[in-house]
This record gives sequence, C-alpha cells and structure tokens, in this order.
Amino acid sequence: MIHGGAGPFAHVTDAAAAARYIDGARAVVEQGRAMLSAGASALDTVEACAALLEDDPAFNAGRGSVLNELGAIEMDAAIMDGATLAAGAVAGVHNIANPIRLARRVMQDTEHLLLIADGAMRFAEQCGIAQVADDALVTPDAIAEFEAYQRSRGESPRFGTIGAVARDVYGTLAAATSTGGMTGKRVGRVGDSPIVGAGVYADNASCAVSATGHGEDFMRIVMAHTIAAHIEFAGMDAAGATQAGIERLRKRTQGQGGVIVIDHMGRCASAHTTARMVCGWIEHGGKTQIRF
Repeated sequence: MIHGGAGPFAHVTDAAAAARYIDGARAVVEQGRAMLSAGASALDTVEACAALLEDDPAFNAGRGSVLNELGAIEMDAAIMDGATLAAGAVAGVHNIANPIRLARRVMQDTEHLLLIADGAMRFAEQCGIAQVADDALVTPDAIAEFEAYQRSRGESPRFGTIGAVARDVYGTLAAATSTGGMTGKRVGRVGDSPIVGAGVYADNASCAVSATGHGEDFMRIVMAHTIAAHIEFAGMDAAGATQAGIERLRKRTQGQGGVIVIDHMGRCASAHTTARMVCGWIEHGGKTQIRF
C-alpha cells in the first residue's frame, strides 16, 4: 500500500492533471506487488516503493520536494521493520536523491535511529551514498509553488509526503515515509515523517502506518502509534483503528492529512481529513486499487 500525499490538490483541475498522480501511484503499487510475489521482504519492498515515489517529480519527496523559506530543499525520511522494531531516519538533508535509502543505512549501519542535517550528510558520504547537484531535485512546480507562497505572504500552498507499508509472505510488516516538508517552512523545521510513532510505525503485533499531512498535528497526537495501539490493545482491525486515529486528529487538533495502514492480518485501510489523498493498494493478492 502506498500514498502520494494528502491535501487540497487545488491545481488538479482536469483528468490529465489527475492522471499524473494516478498513473504514478499505480506503477509503484504494481512494482510492490511484483517484489512481494517474488519473495522480497516487506522492508525491501517499502524502501523500493518509497524510492520510486521520491524519483517521481509529481510527489513532494526527493525530486519534487518543495522549497523552504530560503528557496532550498530540506528532506526528511524514515523506515521501520515491524519484526524487530528497528528503525532509521534522517532529517534536514539535501542533495540526496533518495533520502529513504539513507534512512535505511542509518537503521542498518549505526547504533542510532535519527541523524539530522550536517551529521546525516556526513554519514551519507561515509557510507558512499552519492550526492547530486544543488538544483537537481528542484522542479518547475516547486519553484512555482514557492513563488505563489511568497505572493500570498506566508500561506503555504502545499504540504505532502510519500509513503509505503507492506506485509510480506512471512507476515512481517514494514513502513516507510519520505517528504520535502511544507512550502516556505522555516529552515531546520522537522515534521512528523522521520518521527517514529508520529509519521511512521511498524510492529508485527499490530500494523504498519505511514502518515501525510500537517506534521505538527500528527506529532501532537502521536498518530501512527495511536492507530497501532487501537489494534494491539483494543482489538480493532485496520479500518476501525484508522478511522479512530483520524477522528482523534480531527477532534483534538483540527489537523489536515491522512494515513495508510496494513494490519497484522493483511487488511488495508486509509482515511484523510483533506479534500483528497493519493493512495493505492493491493489487499490479499487482489486487484490494484487506486484512489484520488
């Protein structure tokens, strides 16, 4: 199951514009299906799917990330293994085409969970992750959105995230989330995406979650873990727990965003408080489903 962000998507005014998101999501879901069918682990699958979404300039992550208050890119990402609760995350990175792959290396190759800014970039060099040119990840859409933000005197026209959750043939769950953040955000701002329990979570005892939206609100209610707790301790299924989490977001913070969830039985769910959310999934080997 994958998502490409939640929000108003006011710029999507016709079928051609919508197809950019729908087709991109469908291609990634099908890649995830192929990997899992071939016996790939949930962890490898969510990493690969997140990287594909980072490579697609339609989405706010990797190439396509929005610009901060200085017109620069700062990206966050995290990945988590539901079998071991191992996780890795990075925040405030730049010049990295696939931050999710750097987050995976943090999980595998360090004793830490989260590396930020200069420390994360130094680690990327140490583990041989190539850096790209400053402008390689900046798209015309991101520039246009930044200019609109400046004209509106601080009203951010776009926030969003990409994410993937999966359950493999061994019953292991995994989750990944990656983002460029919010247009015009303050330098150094970190949202929920790299925060375990807020924007990402995976535990074989409950579910895998990836969130998208206004990160401050997701952190306030520890959104991803809230959903997991409803499943593990209240016995809810994915749909019930997801709706409970979204209702708490709405009532406690009036927050904007959405989540995708796969529970320990392989049941899929999604919900959002925004006008739209890009998501796609395959449940129990069935047909590919895309919603926008």
